[in-house]
Amino acid sequence: MGFYESTWVQSVLNAPAISRVRRNHGLEHATLALLSQRYPRQNMAGHSDTGGFWLMADVPIEAVRSAADDALARLRAGESGLAVHPNCGTNFATAGVMAGLAAGLAMLGGGKRVRDKLERLPLAVMGATFALILAQPLGMRIQEQVTTSGEPGELRIVDISQRQRGGFVSSMKAYRVTTEG
Repeated sequence: MGFYESTWVQSVLNAPAISRVRRNHGLEHATLALLSQRYPRQNMAGHSDTGGFWLMADVPIEAVRSAADDALARLRAGESGLAVHPNCGTNFATAGVMAGLAAGLAMLGGGKRVRDKLERLPLAVMGATFALILAQPLGMRIQEQVTTSGEPGELRIVDISQRQRGGFVSSMKAYRVTTEG
């Protein structure tokens, strides 16, 4: 039995709040994937929680509604791959952790002087680079198995509204997609 199939891991991933975030995260990714196809070269971002997800994009609300509805239908039809996205924060966090650990390990035993540390810098760069290469497929796997779900279950969209959110680029609109189930 693999790590992701173990009983305790599955019980955590299937806890109601975590399951909702994972399913919303999968729907968010699928919605962004469809919007990206319809609006190429458009900057977009998202963030999921237990009540749904936020989308930031300069697109009409009708486009968000259409993409979210289509994304949910396609996930229900078995297109679970739409739930995994190469620009997910899970991938970036995996890469950052792995590169940081590799560079940190390379610096162990290098002495206390700055010169000693500088001599180990090429090893740290090489280790971080190798870690970044390994992190790409690992981040996608973690996304697929842990942070998203391509199986929406009883999830349904109950509302999509445009909202004001501070701190974002002014040209981007913020949309709240509220879900239940």
